[in-house]
Amino acid sequence: MFGDSESLVFRVVYNHEEQYSIWLVERELPLGWSEEGKTGSKEECLNHIEKIWTDMRPLSLRKFLAEQQAS
Repeated sequence: MFGDSESLVFRVVYNHEEQYSIWLVERELPLGWSEEGKTGSKEECLNHIEKIWTDMRPLSLRKFLAEQQAS
């Protein structure tokens, strides 16, 4: 699909819900996604996400639950 995956460079991206993904560097980011700062191979980027994305719940759910606990 993308050719030689060994030579592809990806970047880590995130959305407004603080959900992470990877995106090819040469492609324009889709609406709603921002660069996190990490670039590298697919494996490097996925390993980075595994380290930083410790709470898989969307930001809106985390905020809602925090408000419920504060009440």
